[in-house]
Amino acid sequence: MELTQPASALHIGTPPDKHDLSYPVLKLNDVGVHFNNTVALRDVTFQLQVGERVAVIGPNGAGKSTLFNIISGILTPSQGQVDIYGHVPGEHICIAYVSQRSQVDWQFPVNVADVVMMGRIGRMGLFKWPKRTDWQVVEEALELVGMQHLSKRQIGELSGGQQQRVFIARALAQEAQLMLMDEPLSGLDVKSQEDIFAILDKLRQRRVTVLVATHDLNLAAERFDRLMLLNQTILGFGQADQVFTPELLSQAYSGSMRLIETPTGTMFLSDGHCCGGEEHSHD
Repeated sequence: MELTQPASALHIGTPPDKHDLSYPVLKLNDVGVHFNNTVALRDVTFQLQVGERVAVIGPNGAGKSTLFNIISGILTPSQGQVDIYGHVPGEHICIAYVSQRSQVDWQFPVNVADVVMMGRIGRMGLFKWPKRTDWQVVEEALELVGMQHLSKRQIGELSGGQQQRVFIARALAQEAQLMLMDEPLSGLDVKSQEDIFAILDKLRQRRVTVLVATHDLNLAAERFDRLMLLNQTILGFGQADQVFTPELLSQAYSGSMRLIETPTGTMFLSDGHCCGGEEHSHD
């Protein structure tokens, strides 16, 4: 008798039969954001295809977090249009947002499984008790990020890399097709960064489109399909050799970025802006 595997409860990514895979997941057209007399974003136009992994780079205050808040529906643009599979932000449930670790109260008394269950609220509805299927989704999301053995551990007891994996699991529990990640590599050691990229590789296999804000230009050049160089507006969008030019980097970083050719490729050094480590700006 042939044994069959139980059906997975976790449905993430873009099924080929649900959307035309050639149709953009996300489209922004002439988007601008103004706070009083301050311009946060202007003339932002781009689109993402299914399964792409795109890095958003730029100096502190460039508007990266503002861009993510616009896409997720937290903010409304002052001008322009945002289209997510034909929906406006807030109408499309399949968007997950992994915020910066520095914005989280890690002393809040909650365990790992309960944090991931928070990702189910959009599908369960407020004040609804989780069903067996919801707990199965949580278990599978934790397994995908290698954290199922710590499901009962308090979130504040985990390392930085483990905490980041839990918050990715929470995003996975939303069963997202588009994932926004704000500085997920910030403050992590090399091993933890590799763990995150291993998870991103799994997401690519499931056709999850990922947009990642990062200050690490070297990792951006090595590990992403395309790069978006942002400083209030998009200065460059494409592969590393198209975006990382002396002219564009000087324009974005006010001349503070240095390019050094090494035997393994180009290395980017900053004379004043953070290229890695902890992000303290809420741009």
